[in-house]
Amino acid sequence: MLPALLLPPTLLLALLSGPALSLAGDVNFGGSCNPDHQKLQEGTFQFQTDCNAQTFCAANGTCAHRGCRQDEFPFGYDKDKKPPERCPKGMFCPDEQDECQPLLPVGSACQFNRDDECEGPPNFKELEDTTGFGLNVNGSVCLNNICMWANVTVGLPCIVQNTAYTAYGPDGEFIDIVSRQVLPPIPGNCRVGLYCDAQQLVCVQGKQVGEQCDADKECLTYNCLASGTCGERADTPREVGKWVYVVVGICIFGGMVGTLVGLYFIHRKDRNQEREKRLQYWREQNAFRQNIMQMQETARTSLMDFTPGASPRSTLYGREQLQSEDSQAPMLHQASKSSALRYYVSDDGSQIDDRSDEDLMMRRRDPQGHGERF
Repeated sequence: MLPALLLPPTLLLALLSGPALSLAGDVNFGGSCNPDHQKLQEGTFQFQTDCNAQTFCAANGTCAHRGCRQDEFPFGYDKDKKPPERCPKGMFCPDEQDECQPLLPVGSACQFNRDDECEGPPNFKELEDTTGFGLNVNGSVCLNNICMWANVTVGLPCIVQNTAYTAYGPDGEFIDIVSRQVLPPIPGNCRVGLYCDAQQLVCVQGKQVGEQCDADKECLTYNCLASGTCGERADTPREVGKWVYVVVGICIFGGMVGTLVGLYFIHRKDRNQEREKRLQYWREQNAFRQNIMQMQETARTSLMDFTPGASPRSTLYGREQLQSEDSQAPMLHQASKSSALRYYVSDDGSQIDDRSDEDLMMRRRDPQGHGERF
């Protein structure tokens, strides 16, 4: 059985039943509900009920599981819960979504803006809306809660049905009036491509892009610009000139080159700083090595001065003789230069200091008490 018609006067009921607004949609399955609270929300004309999104208010005053659905992906169902099936061809699911019902013949009462509840005309293929604007469903419309066919031609009388919706923008709420055309006294509506003129109250040919307009319905594109002329469809893809692609390509290429050049100079500055640090470190290490060598030479000279029986002259002659003897021997080159502070340990336990040409032999004290040898 078709539920009671949801006529615009139900808005008055919504104002009188204020407490129901706060409880609408929060009653679970099996809970108590009131069928009289079912209404269309003011401003959006969305169907409201006491029951939640998975149930409807049955005639016995309790929330029962829905028996059908209108949308492909209904609201309020979790992944693990299967929603009810959609209605087959030739049937529709009402706003209450209690069960599927057969399509309504022309002239029957229908729910607000539910064109899909009405049965299409025999020539529905000629009358159906293919623009995507939702002007009708299979050539039939529900206007003033009456099923009609969209078969009215140019010049026939019509009346205008205006519905005020609440819209939201940057400056807050505003009223958006949506106009649909209806033809009395026989069922019908302006065909696709026509609109009902508000002054003449007859079906008039729709206007092309660039012509003067007062409302979206007057334009074939359903887009009346703020300048008062019909514009392109709102979903028309925007095309730009080829020069725009050239400019964008140049900007992208220039940005890439600029980024690479900037990174080059930044990294070069960093490399110069690191190179200066390494050079300074090498200078410090070289100065430290020179100081150590000078300290070694000073220590060697002091040791010769305090050695008994040694004199600067004998030391000088000893050096000359040693150098003359070494000059007869072949010169051996060391594979890698060792540190000036390195010691070698001989087989007999003595240590050899290779810091100079005059090696200093140091031996351990003899356990038998034979003395020390230097």
